[in-house]
Amino acid sequence: MTVKTKDFAEVLKDIPVDIDEASRYCGAKNDQNTKNIISSCLDEAKSALSYKVCYAVFDIHIENDTVIFPFCELKSKDLSKNLAGLDTCVIFAATVGLEIDRLIKKYAAVSPAKSVVLGAIGAERIEKLCDVFADAIKSDFGETRPRFSPGYGDLPLSFQREIFKVLQMNKNIGISLGENLLMTPSKSVTAIIGVKK
Repeated sequence: MTVKTKDFAEVLKDIPVDIDEASRYCGAKNDQNTKNIISSCLDEAKSALSYKVCYAVFDIHIENDTVIFPFCELKSKDLSKNLAGLDTCVIFAATVGLEIDRLIKKYAAVSPAKSVVLGAIGAERIEKLCDVFADAIKSDFGETRPRFSPGYGDLPLSFQREIFKVLQMNKNIGISLGENLLMTPSKSVTAIIGVKK
């Protein structure tokens, strides 16, 4: 098993922020005022974003509701269903970096609205990074399943610990995992993508 890292900065710089999606993450009305605030934050947010992924390919075996990885066994009816019929998966971690967290924190006291907007831009960007990575995996393997993250359905959030260990996320892309299973940087995602060789 080899853990690979990839920087998607060049790809993502050409994919604009989806203002409507960022507005949805704000939890605000999708009106012109919200869009104007988002647009005014874009330049500052863009300079704070990095786009890094680490991942590895694993052979898997499914028995009833249990997925057997080389490094652990995991009981999850929902993940077993997602991976049914496959014998390989890609496990990945993605982040847009720590600088956007610092910006969000910086503005929390002086401009809460701007802090929320920067958080929404970060959320849109990490989702876009995951989509771009999933597309790259699809082009490598051909057939893939929708990505599945710890905390979805009955896949326990505690599976983050196994992913963290096996991908060496801290060393490879600077993601740390707290005792509460939350990741730092906060705009980070771990997921499993079933693939067909």
